[in-house]
Amino acid sequence: MNAVAASSEWIGPDGVRQPGGEVHAWRQGTNQTVCGLALNRSRLRRLPHVPFDFRATDVITPEDQVRHICPRCVAATSRRGERNWTRISPRP
Repeated sequence: MNAVAASSEWIGPDGVRQPGGEVHAWRQGTNQTVCGLALNRSRLRRLPHVPFDFRATDVITPEDQVRHICPRCVAATSRRGERNWTRISPRP
């Protein structure tokens, strides 16, 4: 299970820390992100209670605290053979 490492954090309405800024996938027990960034050198904060469940099709709006999702981490955490899209209106 991958957790989140983020460049900033904010406190949600329930009082729990949430990721903000630039978000990366992080495997607990390591000192680097899935894409290879060192956590200390990159000044990323570990959020082990937040699972990394971002997809390539996620859209970030101006209201979101997350500003950037690392595309390399998304590619590394996606399952092989799994489609990240669904066909809504197939051709006849």
